[in-house]
Amino acid sequence: MESNAREDTASFGDLALRPELLAALSSLGYEEPTPIQREAIPPLLQGKDLLGQAATGTGKTAAFALPVLQTLSEERLGKDPAALVLVPTRELAVQVSQAFHRYGRDLGVTVLPIYGGAPIGRQLQALDRGVDVVIATPGRALDHIGRGTLRLGGVRTVVLDEADEMLDMGFAEDIEAILDETADERQTVLFSATMPSRVDGIVRRHLREPVKIQMGRAESTDGGKTPLVRQSAYVVARAHKPATLGRVLDVEAPTSAIVFCRTREEVDQLTETMNGRGYRAEALHGGMSQEQRDRVMGRLRAGTADLLIATDVAARGLDVEQLTHVINYNVPSAPEAYVHRIGRVGRAGREGVALTLAEPREHRMLKAIERVTKQPITVEKVPTVADLRARRLELTRAALQESLLTDDLDRFRVVVETLTDEFDIMDVALAAVKLAHESSGIVADDEEIPDVADVGGRKRPERRTGGPAGRRRASGDDVARLFLGIGRNAGIRPQDLVGAIAGESSLTGRDIGAIEIADRFSLVEIPESAVDEVIQALRHSTIKGKKPTVRRERITPTSGPRKKTPTGKRK
Repeated sequence: MESNAREDTASFGDLALRPELLAALSSLGYEEPTPIQREAIPPLLQGKDLLGQAATGTGKTAAFALPVLQTLSEERLGKDPAALVLVPTRELAVQVSQAFHRYGRDLGVTVLPIYGGAPIGRQLQALDRGVDVVIATPGRALDHIGRGTLRLGGVRTVVLDEADEMLDMGFAEDIEAILDETADERQTVLFSATMPSRVDGIVRRHLREPVKIQMGRAESTDGGKTPLVRQSAYVVARAHKPATLGRVLDVEAPTSAIVFCRTREEVDQLTETMNGRGYRAEALHGGMSQEQRDRVMGRLRAGTADLLIATDVAARGLDVEQLTHVINYNVPSAPEAYVHRIGRVGRAGREGVALTLAEPREHRMLKAIERVTKQPITVEKVPTVADLRARRLELTRAALQESLLTDDLDRFRVVVETLTDEFDIMDVALAAVKLAHESSGIVADDEEIPDVADVGGRKRPERRTGGPAGRRRASGDDVARLFLGIGRNAGIRPQDLVGAIAGESSLTGRDIGAIEIADRFSLVEIPESAVDEVIQALRHSTIKGKKPTVRRERITPTSGPRKKTPTGKRK
């Protein structure tokens, strides 16, 4: 069942929402529903299941939160929740919970976020008192179900938000187990930025004749098909990537930007480098406590930081309103990850910019992303020193023009008049411009970044991959195997290992290759470049309540380096 556009819905009042919700939306400054809200709210209010394909920033949280709040009965019977929202990360759980609180503040609705890393005692107390809406990550929800503290028999609406991300993190069986605890006649709502076959499987099993909504990227206001996200890439040798990033940022001059890196170590190193260049950069990765992460996000939203350098896992679910640029420090390992990243910019009619730094061997991965997104990624020349100097002069000129138009300059007149007794007025102006230009605080950069054709006298050859398109992922990388001293006897399943690695490191489910589980140990294939990070992360975490031995698999003298498996299938 396809949804038709509701162009006649000009305001939230046209959606027949409760007065308390309309008052909350008005106080928040929301004047009219976004396209996905116009499409989704009416069928959800009618109790229909819904399948929505929408990226971050389209307004999907309100699209499902408002109908849930609308349909909560005024006289709740019992203490068990009436609605459950499943999300991939704790950051998104907090964000969705805050949205429910803002919209339902006048309804007396109790909302509880449930996620790992938070004191479980508080969650137990809140569940015991009774809640209306639970927003949870799948792992912690299943934990409470096992304890008997989260009872889902009374749930009337289940929302799966960012379903593709949850599946990438290995939560497929957890989601199935959670849905089995709910009533068959529930309303089921699923939102996902992409629709791989695994998401389609959940739709077929658990949604009944759903209304289907697909929200593409916002288009330009002139009616053309050019997306509001300008997508470009720079092909550059690995050794010159930090300098290239600084050069690109200097030329682009973003208001606020996120730079995505693959590993925690890369995040920390790059943050230090960019702070040395004069940027107010903040790091965000899985090795930080929730309190540290909250402080970082507070500084970014308050404008005291202008550059966030993060891993994919740490940045999942983040929604930064003033974001203008998304920068991929490496080519994303899968097109779906690229879609999620660029969905954070180009919102609400504003132009956004998505930039990617690609090594020569990653050039073909850009083509794969273009095929999936059906949008061109323009390969640009790295800005030269001359380009940078011209851009800085343009910024100085713009700053001076703004000052001439808006500032009260009379108190400086005496300085100019005194100097013009001795010097030509043009020379006085030139000296003033020079001082203004040099006080910009940007570190001088006079080193040319060589074109890839000049590296070693020729272009680097691309290395061939052994597996089919879509499997792992860092094109041409070797694969290592990890030994974990826990196996079938401890009830370990492949998704337990995928969830632990994806949840504690910068890898996603797509980065993890073949898995072998024996009675007392398991072997997991991961990218060679991530071995140290994953070992360190797993040594500080538990799997099924146990802290197993984790090390690189010992390779016999006759064994050479492992390459990617031909099929990439997990055993």
